Amino acid sequence: MITVDEALEKLFTLVAPLESEEVPLAEAVGRVLARDLAARRDQPPFAASAMDGYGVREDEAQPGARLKVIGEAAAGHGFDGVVNPGQAVRIFTGAPLPAGASRVIIQEDVSRSGDQITLNDNLDPKPHIRPKGCDFGVGEVMGAPRVLRPADIALLASMNNATVPVTRRPVVALISTGDELVMPGETPGPDQIIASNTFGLKALLEGLGARARILPIARDNIPSLETAFGLAAGADLVVTIGGASVGDHDLVGQVAGQMGMDRAFYKVAMRPGKPLMAGRMNGAAMVGLPGNPVSAMVCGQVFLAPMIRAMLGLGAQRSSRLTARLAAPLPQNGPREHYMRARLTPEGLVAETRQDSSLLSVLAEADALLVRPVNDPARAVGDKVEYLHF
Repeated sequence: MITVDEALEKLFTLVAPLESEEVPLAEAVGRVLARDLAARRDQPPFAASAMDGYGVREDEAQPGARLKVIGEAAAGHGFDGVVNPGQAVRIFTGAPLPAGASRVIIQEDVSRSGDQITLNDNLDPKPHIRPKGCDFGVGEVMGAPRVLRPADIALLASMNNATVPVTRRPVVALISTGDELVMPGETPGPDQIIASNTFGLKALLEGLGARARILPIARDNIPSLETAFGLAAGADLVVTIGGASVGDHDLVGQVAGQMGMDRAFYKVAMRPGKPLMAGRMNGAAMVGLPGNPVSAMVCGQVFLAPMIRAMLGLGAQRSSRLTARLAAPLPQNGPREHYMRARLTPEGLVAETRQDSSLLSVLAEADALLVRPVNDPARAVGDKVEYLHF
């Protein structure tokens, strides 16, 4: 067996950042920016009023000054003339500052009669002008890589970018294996259960930016597994669930080897998830997950998620770990790194009492995986521990 960190190092050698593609800006949220993108304009492209009021010359912005209003400037409709001494222009928020004006007097500080205004005694001292390019200038760059958030999309739009270079979504083929499985909605036989792992993993992987395909269930025989692997052609990552152990009906490793898989490792010193297998097969990375549903989902968080981020160009590194204080004591851990289902409470992190790797209901109630290092000593209330957040 190898350690979790050693397994991750080997998994990262199986994948690489994918090529980029151009997508419309409206479809880019959640995608990974593949290369730096520069602004194609200044924002604002002119000095603009930050308030509704009157554009005046700075030297005439004095209490009691009387000025003649010679025109109006609104957003999208600037004033073409020049503000000369003794003059003012009615201006609205976002409008270009007229030539000659260097100050905006807010409308609350002005009394108007016809085309004449008088500045009040207590003038707001601020100029209320947004300088040209105060947000960003031509050539300023949004750096890659980064997962594009709604605010980033708004900024790229303001920069006048209609399309965005993003990393192609990794295509993942998901194959559940086993004679005992049927799809959700079907009527299971007396010895069968519902296939859940592929659906949970699809949700996990697509939430990270991949495109996951659920393939037909592969039965516990060689022809069925060969057919399933054939259907996975074209995927960047092939993930099997179940059948990777050493039982008489666990045929995934055998069939994958016969079809050309170059195995990188088998078995990891972790709980849950020990019978993990990985390698390369027909140009794609291949990972064989254990069949227990919690084991598969935990391995998805610990191993598949970092692989997807690496393929998206976000770096080859393990998932970020946070720290919290324990709200309940824990006994000494054993010789395998343990990912315990846990809940974050106001008092701290609490490990679930039932840690069986078949209990999806416990996993669904958890919002963290409490990470226990190998041979971690007993922990008391208040001790700091690391965890992965769901």
